Amino acid sequence: MSEVTLILENEAKTLALGAALGKSLSPLCLKLGRALLIELRGELGAGKTTLARGLLRALGYAQAVKSPTYALVEPYELSGHEIYHFDLYRLRDPDELEYLGVRDYFARPALCLVEWLEQAQGRLPPPDVVVALSYITSGREAMVQSLLPELPAATCCGELA
Repeated sequence: MSEVTLILENEAKTLALGAALGKSLSPLCLKLGRALLIELRGELGAGKTTLARGLLRALGYAQAVKSPTYALVEPYELSGHEIYHFDLYRLRDPDELEYLGVRDYFARPALCLVEWLEQAQGRLPPPDVVVALSYITSGREAMVQSLLPELPAATCCGELA
């Protein structure tokens, strides 16, 4: 396990971190042949969806990126990449994940961004990468933790590290 802490002074830096994560994790996902779970932690408004937008943009998605708060999951299929953005904040019962077909999302190579992972109460795989965003006086602080031996946290943060 490795960890890096970054200061994100503005939205552009949050988007850049998302882009760096996308560029490093997407090829690894395909190489490993399995889904990678990226846990996004942070208070409401901390920048989790902004980070997801940066990741999607880096992989070629040009349309609007919305928070999956009400749908629970937003799927994105991009040339050779499957990305699923989960927001479990409004999940009432972890058993609801079965109705969503959550096993299917994790059964193939895909990037699975999950907000509020604790709401799943152990029904999802453990995270491969954790990004914790928090407010500071000069913007946001991002703690990036990689649990993948193949990818140190500094590498997945690109030039920001």
